[in-house]
Amino acid sequence: MPTKELLVIGELNVDLILNQIEGFPEIGTEILAQKMNLTLGSSSAIMAANASAIGVDTYFCGLIGTDDFGTFILNSLDSKGVKTDFIQKTSEHQSGITVVMSYDQDRANVTYCGAMEALTYQKIPWADLTGFKHLHLSNFFIQKGIRQDIVKIFEKAKSLGLTTSLDLQWDPENRWDFDFKNCLPLVDIFMPNQAELLALTKKESLDQGLEAIAPYSNISVIKLGDKGSLAVENGKRISAAAFTNDNPVDTIGAGDSFNSGFIKKYISGSSLEQCLEYGNLMGALSTTAAGGTAAFSSIDTIKKTLKEKFNSEY
Repeated sequence: MPTKELLVIGELNVDLILNQIEGFPEIGTEILAQKMNLTLGSSSAIMAANASAIGVDTYFCGLIGTDDFGTFILNSLDSKGVKTDFIQKTSEHQSGITVVMSYDQDRANVTYCGAMEALTYQKIPWADLTGFKHLHLSNFFIQKGIRQDIVKIFEKAKSLGLTTSLDLQWDPENRWDFDFKNCLPLVDIFMPNQAELLALTKKESLDQGLEAIAPYSNISVIKLGDKGSLAVENGKRISAAAFTNDNPVDTIGAGDSFNSGFIKKYISGSSLEQCLEYGNLMGALSTTAAGGTAAFSSIDTIKKTLKEKFNSEY
């Protein structure tokens, strides 16, 4: 029987977040930001850190450089209780960084990938995976080292008895070269947001996008922002309303926080409706502090914020 709950495979970087920016940058000019924060970044790491913070036994598999940013990433994950046994260091690449220019409910990002592109199938600790219940993979397109083996990765995970989830994230090259017809049958929970689903399927509506993946997807979970979320299984749709934060600090990591809440409930055997509701709650919680993990600083803080902001229990 598996004794560990969650292994997250993915990219690792720091986020340099700029808030209260006076306009948008133009070539040859300089503008000012009134606030700056250096924090743990990357879709995968935010999901893992917040899953651990809400009580999921979480491990991480990824690659970092032998530099200060790599040390910062390790320390940040350690402080959240994420086990870093399967994080490897390389002297050939620097650790990744994303510069985030945050504007109210939206943002513009510039990312240096570095070591995150060098993670490969061979660097995944397959011999140890039999001890896990679930494998989650995020940000497929930005991880060039695992792209060609994505079907192989999920085939191997399923052969070892794990349940699986995948959050593609956005394709910076806008090519959407993902073999969903062969990969999605091996993924238990496919977790795009609406924009990603439409870009992947080249469709114009949510219904059309869902129809395009229906023959291949087991459970599709679509993040809909302030409209909540939707799950589709065997043609049956279940939706859950969003929790509203009237004064969001930023939305960085809200989708990843949704993933952490959803997967926590999924691993415990909860219904899809309960998974959606808890995912929505964790996504909303994320917006109450800067960056993707600050709102998950401790169980006491989480409980207090959920009660005060959303009149909800942990």
